[in-house]
Amino acid sequence: MRARLLPLLIVLLAAVLLALGIPLAASVAAAQQQKVVVDRIDDTARFAALAQFVTDGPGGTRRTTTDDRREALRSELESYYGVYGIRAGVFYRNGTAMANAPGDWFVPTSGEVREAFDEALLSRRSHDPRQVWPWRRGRLVVASPVIRDGDVVAVVVTDSPTGQLRSRILSGWLFIGAGEIAAMLLAVGAALRLTGWVLRPVRLLDATTHDIATGRLKSRVAVAEGPPELRRLARSFNEMADHVEDVLEQQRAFVADASHQLRNPLSALLLRIELLALELPEGNEEIASVRTEGKRLAQVLDDLLGLALAEHAEADLGLTDVGALAEERVAAWAPVAEAKGVRLTGDCPPTTAWADATTLSSALDAVIDNAVKFTPGGGTVQVAVSSKADTSAIVVIDTGPGLTDEELTRVGDRFWRSGRHQNVKGSGLGLSITRALLAAGGGAIAYAHHEPRGLRVTVTVPRQTGDGPSGG
Repeated sequence: MRARLLPLLIVLLAAVLLALGIPLAASVAAAQQQKVVVDRIDDTARFAALAQFVTDGPGGTRRTTTDDRREALRSELESYYGVYGIRAGVFYRNGTAMANAPGDWFVPTSGEVREAFDEALLSRRSHDPRQVWPWRRGRLVVASPVIRDGDVVAVVVTDSPTGQLRSRILSGWLFIGAGEIAAMLLAVGAALRLTGWVLRPVRLLDATTHDIATGRLKSRVAVAEGPPELRRLARSFNEMADHVEDVLEQQRAFVADASHQLRNPLSALLLRIELLALELPEGNEEIASVRTEGKRLAQVLDDLLGLALAEHAEADLGLTDVGALAEERVAAWAPVAEAKGVRLTGDCPPTTAWADATTLSSALDAVIDNAVKFTPGGGTVQVAVSSKADTSAIVVIDTGPGLTDEELTRVGDRFWRSGRHQNVKGSGLGLSITRALLAAGGGAIAYAHHEPRGLRVTVTVPRQTGDGPSGG
């Protein structure tokens, strides 16, 4: 869940930072350019004050002016150009130069300079130049009118290079970018901590749910961290788990008590049947049938008691040689298989795992017994042991009739038996007991088809505990 939630938060944070950063970058560029434009306006106003009395009269007739004023204006413009590299000039209304620097610079017939010059002739400062961006080369043109007696007699024009302005804008953008990156890193760190804090109760709840689903009913959720809603959910889950465990405990106690209480009268009943059989002719079919059903009922009661105890028992886990245990069970069942005409083989290399040896032995007995029972004479039952990084597996394969897809979904249910095998001895509880015993120790049992026919049963047990891996 964290892997899905964290990218979403990062994308949202990035979108917010971009939504804030782009306008801020544009504002920085505009502020830098406005600062330059204001400086140019101040410069043109100063040159206009110097050029106010170095002008022609109306109609283009030259008035007499002192040469020192014109020279002073020209000297100012040349110094300005020499120091800042900004072209500047004072031009009469007809475009001829009163003074300019460099000396070969004039008002062109078109372009930005001409537009600014024409606008200044209308007695107003030219509009703000187009915004300068770091990737766009160009020049910054500002023009101001020279006014005498209410008339525009000349225009001061400055044409500035934009290299330094673009550098300052770029520096500002880099500073903003560094700030955005720092903010993004801080936001990602905060998102990591926030998602960890929010999702920790969810992970604990998921792990506890898995533990309970696999039979570890004592597992509970720690409620020390996380949002109040999730802590309340964890407490409610623990209360529900306690209630479910109590109900299951009552159910197991009832089954165990009922099985135990029924065994005594059933034993007495079977004894009276045996005494009654002595009074009847030998081979009486009714007595034989009653005796068989009585023994079957006794077996069901024993299995019910075994199931109740299996679901309640705690696993005594220890490092177990699964290969040696499987080989031992194959040897124990070999005479039974041989008597039925079934070939029982084992491939059991040494491998260790954490398991309850008694529980695993009982589970293998149930699985091998089932395989031999349903395999016809001349068939084979194979037992193979293998291991992976975290589990050891015992696979039992038979060449019996197998199960259908629908039957595979029900195998292991309590009292369930295939309709095709109702005449085979059994209570339908053996595999249920096996599953309960394995689940108590973290193991599992699975069923699958075996081609071309038969059933594959896989018993798995963990090779490691919470303390680390096992050897082997």
